[in-house]
Amino acid sequence: MTTTNEFAGRTALVTGAASGIGSACALWLDAQGIGTLVLVDTDENGLRALPLNCKIHIVTGSVADRALWQRLEQQVPELHYAVANAGVGGSGTIAEHSWESWRQVMDVNCDGVFLTLQYAMPAMKRAGGGSAVVTSSVTGIKPVAGIGAYGVAKAGVAHLARIAALEGAPDKIRINAIAPGGVDTAIWEGSPEFLASVAEHGREETLKGMAAGTPRGQFATTEEIAAQIGFLLGESSANITGAVLTSDGGWSL
Repeated sequence: MTTTNEFAGRTALVTGAASGIGSACALWLDAQGIGTLVLVDTDENGLRALPLNCKIHIVTGSVADRALWQRLEQQVPELHYAVANAGVGGSGTIAEHSWESWRQVMDVNCDGVFLTLQYAMPAMKRAGGGSAVVTSSVTGIKPVAGIGAYGVAKAGVAHLARIAALEGAPDKIRINAIAPGGVDTAIWEGSPEFLASVAEHGREETLKGMAAGTPRGQFATTEEIAAQIGFLLGESSANITGAVLTSDGGWSL
């Protein structure tokens, strides 16, 4: 991929960077010549295994930990880009969902994004402006039974991005969200039904079957989503803020 001057020498934050969409974003930004990547995840080994050429600042811990962000504010006071991507899955009907599971999903997927932006926006203001993308989900737009906590959290962060866009505009800060549909990531490994199907049919056939009902007929790759996030971060989308880009292969139609 061709390196551009737009990202060169600048600093970007990516949460949930050890795998999936987060690691794809880190690799995409590195390929654009980013100067420094601030990588946040609970999986330190996964972060250190990323084949990156830029300078990296690794932060191990949960995005829902307020102390993590207080430390990072002292360590990295200025920021140009942010990808608030960290998230966890969760399943269960409203009537059966345990409070503990509900809170875990909300802590990481919603509170974690709030804390990420609460750090990132002042850091971007100090840098003279910036751009951030929040990872929402098409399940925050189209209701899906059995994953209420996840869908509610993802709907919440999409609206949080819109509010942040209004608040950040005077400081030359753009905030957008992306709402992916099915993406081939490790988040599916938390589903017993998915694992049972993989054991019987294999991962590729399982994903193909899950995507059969979408107009595109296949799940997105993490690289595809990362490139779309990169577009929202960069100057090619300079006139876009407060938007939620749905990238679901047409599933929500």
